Amino acid sequence: MASFPPVEAVVRTLRVLEALNTYPVVGIAQLHRQTGIPKPSLVRLLQTLAGEGYVRHEPRRGYMLTSRVRALASGFHSEPRIVEVLAPLMDALTAEVKWPVALAVPDSDAAVIRYSTVPRSPLALLHSSIDMRLSLVTRGLGLAYLAFCDPDEREILIGMALQSGDPENAVARQRKALDATLELVRRQGYALRHPKVRPVSNTLAVPVFDANRAVGAIGLTWFSSTMPASEAVERYLAPLQTVAAHARAALIALPADPVA
Repeated sequence: MASFPPVEAVVRTLRVLEALNTYPVVGIAQLHRQTGIPKPSLVRLLQTLAGEGYVRHEPRRGYMLTSRVRALASGFHSEPRIVEVLAPLMDALTAEVKWPVALAVPDSDAAVIRYSTVPRSPLALLHSSIDMRLSLVTRGLGLAYLAFCDPDEREILIGMALQSGDPENAVARQRKALDATLELVRRQGYALRHPKVRPVSNTLAVPVFDANRAVGAIGLTWFSSTMPASEAVERYLAPLQTVAAHARAALIALPADPVA
């Protein structure tokens, strides 16, 4: 046991870093609930960490770790790494085209949105889409990942979808049709949402790679009444692919995580 009381500021800072490490992006309210640290103290700690380069603040979204935390040999896992790289690229794309763009990563039987430009888009249907769970077999983001991930992983994910209670995942039972859809996605290089799922809008999605491994997917969503899917592909596929290519280069350039 230590012969002196712990330094409370250090203890609180470590609690904040641990809490941040469990979320790609998190707000003050959630950090307060998880750590019990008063909100004014949290703001001061986060501003200090941001000033030192360990934390990045996203207005109207919250806070995220930066890759500098790897210098501490702490658990900087893949999702914060992907979000950090893609967030400014996605923000820039929405600033240009106005439509919201989302990043999703696989999580058991679903693709989960970990970053979204909804707050920056004047054309968004929702107020927020962070942590939304989307079907891997009907949604554009899910299909874009599923088509390009490792074949063994694909089989596991489809198996999970078959066992889930999500009605949309019933598509996974039609295996020949699903395989044909995934082959089409691979040939085209992009995926679209199943036409019978939320037809008020549609999503055009492309995979995101770290070197040769698919790690997620990004997608742009638009109102179906404003343009057909073919026009959306013509307008927005190239910009989405450019964002994905820049992200891939940035992820490859980042040093490997010190903790597996």
